Amino acid sequence: MQKVIECVPNFSEGQRKEVIDAIAHAISCIEDVSLLDIDSSVSTNRTIYTFVGHPRAVIEAAIAAARCAHNLIDMTKHTGEHPRIGVMDVVPFIPVRNATMSDCIDIALEFANRLASELHVPVYLYGEAQEKEYRRDLTQIRNGEYEALYDKLKKKEWQPDFGPSEFVPSWGATCVGARNYLITYNINLFSTKEQAHRIALNICEEGSNSNEIEKLKCIRGHSWWYEEGNLAQIAFNLIDFEVTNIHTVYNQCVAEAKMLNIGVCGSQILGIIPLKSLLMAADYFIEKENLFILEEDQKIRLVIDRLGLNSITPFNPKKRIIEYIIHEDESITSMKLKDIMNHIGSRTLIPGGNCVTSLVATLGAALGTMCALLTYGMRKWELFEKEIRIIITSLHTAIKSLMNTVDTNTEAFNKYLMEPFQRLAPLFNIDTKADFIVGIKCLETAVYGICKRIEFFSTSTLYSDSQTEIIQNNYVDAAKQLLEIAQNMTQTILAIVEIRN
Repeated sequence: MQKVIECVPNFSEGQRKEVIDAIAHAISCIEDVSLLDIDSSVSTNRTIYTFVGHPRAVIEAAIAAARCAHNLIDMTKHTGEHPRIGVMDVVPFIPVRNATMSDCIDIALEFANRLASELHVPVYLYGEAQEKEYRRDLTQIRNGEYEALYDKLKKKEWQPDFGPSEFVPSWGATCVGARNYLITYNINLFSTKEQAHRIALNICEEGSNSNEIEKLKCIRGHSWWYEEGNLAQIAFNLIDFEVTNIHTVYNQCVAEAKMLNIGVCGSQILGIIPLKSLLMAADYFIEKENLFILEEDQKIRLVIDRLGLNSITPFNPKKRIIEYIIHEDESITSMKLKDIMNHIGSRTLIPGGNCVTSLVATLGAALGTMCALLTYGMRKWELFEKEIRIIITSLHTAIKSLMNTVDTNTEAFNKYLMEPFQRLAPLFNIDTKADFIVGIKCLETAVYGICKRIEFFSTSTLYSDSQTEIIQNNYVDAAKQLLEIAQNMTQTILAIVEIRN
């Protein structure tokens, strides 16, 4: 499959719509590139573009955007709340799919070289693309901002990695790098800019020491006055959301603001965000509030509500979550039912028995989940609500896992699917009895299919030595035992169901 790279160039222009649109048009005109998001701010006088494509296309789109901005933006006239060093201030490349950090480093180096050669401007490398430790961090390069660049370029240790060492007043300099996902996350405060700055310093690991609240790792923050919203904002960069996620940052800001008697008015995500970040936040709120939420879209809506992500502009998951924008069209689970049937029935071994086995098991688990859900929340069955919650969660997890695999472990079927069905048998809404029976028979069929495939492949193999033959026979024996367990469990479950009225 083709490599997909994300590029998120930041331009020092957020007030002139005609310029913002012209740069967007330059990006969109490049074939095999998708422009996903444009985020502009009058206060910061800055626009962030997010686009994806294969490596060559992404480089061409970034060059096209630079050429356009070179003719339309003049840094000698620029002012804004956000730190900046040049017209095309920062250009990071991020691996999205089937790509590595090494790929992005190569792309960053090629782009930096072309940008410097074509426009004759200074270019600094940063992040994973920079080998010199003292200039890997973007804040190190941007220290003093555009206004200090003239003197900085005269220093030997701050010679650019590409391009001339002379100051180019109209352009400034550009920082080009390679990195993993970085989440740009703003917290809204009814405060002064200075109060917001104080909170940012108290929270970030690199800030000043002030109170007992633990510093957060892998984040950077600075504040500004957001004129359009008539409020202050703390702008955070979450360098590694798996270390410090959005909900943790929000909670710390709320705690700090409370001590200063400052109101918090929601938050804002700029650009694109990975789905995992939102689901991690959802899991936090679900556990904290003892909620019972399984569906992905409901989890996302919970996070939007709890963090106030609609406070400045509407947060549209379909346009802001990278996995929803870029999806695998080739996967079987993304096909329509008729296409799946045609695909399986085609003159090819793949997809074959493994795929059908997983599909049958998924259907069985789905029917079991349906029966449990039609029991949960009804007054007649509220005595079993706690147990039903546990069963639904197990079955729902199984469905998600089965949809992402074509080769399922037989023992896992018995443990993670048969057992929840056995617990559910005496509890479920009896009106769904027929559906429950079909579900358990689907699972039994899936186990049978897996065991028979193990038996077939083991007996059809030419053994090279006696030891291998023993191992293969052990596999067959184990598969038969597991099948017998599944069949016995099925009969036990059906017996429980049949005596229920």
